[in-house]
Amino acid sequence: MDDLAGFLRTRRSRVDPAAAGIPTGRYRRVDGLRREEVAHLSGVSVDYYVRLEQGRATQPSEQVLDALARVLGLDETERAHLHRLAHQRRRRPKTPGGQIRPELLRVLDLVADAPALIMNHRLDVLAGNRLAELLYGRVMPGLNTARHLFLEEAERGLYAEWETCTLDAVGHLRLAAGKYPDDPRLVSLIGELAVGSERFRRLWARADVRARTHGRKAYRHPMVGLLELHQENFALPDESGLELLVLSAVPGSPAEDGLRLLAGLDADSPADSTPAAPMRE
Repeated sequence: MDDLAGFLRTRRSRVDPAAAGIPTGRYRRVDGLRREEVAHLSGVSVDYYVRLEQGRATQPSEQVLDALARVLGLDETERAHLHRLAHQRRRRPKTPGGQIRPELLRVLDLVADAPALIMNHRLDVLAGNRLAELLYGRVMPGLNTARHLFLEEAERGLYAEWETCTLDAVGHLRLAAGKYPDDPRLVSLIGELAVGSERFRRLWARADVRARTHGRKAYRHPMVGLLELHQENFALPDESGLELLVLSAVPGSPAEDGLRLLAGLDADSPADSTPAAPMRE
C-alpha cells in the first residue's frame, strides 16, 4: 500500500530548490529537487539514492534516513513515517485485534456531556456514547468515518469543514498503511475509497501523513445547527491501535448550548437509549 520509494519521490517534488540553496533558472522543468541534488545534499551517492527511489536499495542506515529527512524538510510525523517505511521488510507489525475491554465501555458511559467514541486505525467506530450517536445520526458501532466523509454524499453537510476533514482522514490512513501494511481490511478500505471518490484518489497520490492528536472539529447538525467542538485523541494502551476521541465544547459557548439541546432532544425521544454492543473485529 505504501513504500519508501514512493514517499521519497513525493517529498522530493515539494522541496523549494531556492530554500535548499540550489540556484534555479528559467528553464528548470523539475518540480522540487532533482534526485542528484537530494543525494548531494544528504551526503549519499547518486546511484544509491536512485536505487532507493526505485525500490532496489534495502535497509538504509539511520544516519542516511535522518539526512534525507533533513534535506526533504520532513516534520516529526513524516520523519517517523520515513523510518517506519524503511524498516518494513525487517519488522512487519501484526495488525492489532482492537478488542474493547468492558472497562472502556464504562468510561464511555461516564462521558455524559460530550460525544465520545472509540476508533481503530482504519477509522472504524467500534463504540460510542449516546451523544456521539445523536451527533452522527446513527447507532454505533458500524460507522467508518472515512466512508462517511468520501462515499456518503448525503452526509457531507454534517462536516462544516469537510475539505480539512478529508485531509486529516487520508493523512491518518497513510500512517496506518505504513504501520500495518499487512492488514487486508485496510487494503480493502483504501481500494474502496479510491474507486468511489475522485478526491480520495487525488489526496492519496500526494502521500501526505498526519497524526491525529487534538484540534478544532466543527459540525453542522440538522437539528441544533453549528457545533464548534474541540477533539482530543487519547491513544489506548496495550498496543491495541485504538483511540478514545472526546469532542468537548468550551464552557458557556453556543456549542455547549447546542450539545445540551441535542441531549434534550434525545430525552424527548421514545427511542431506546440502551448502548449498542461494541463492534467485533
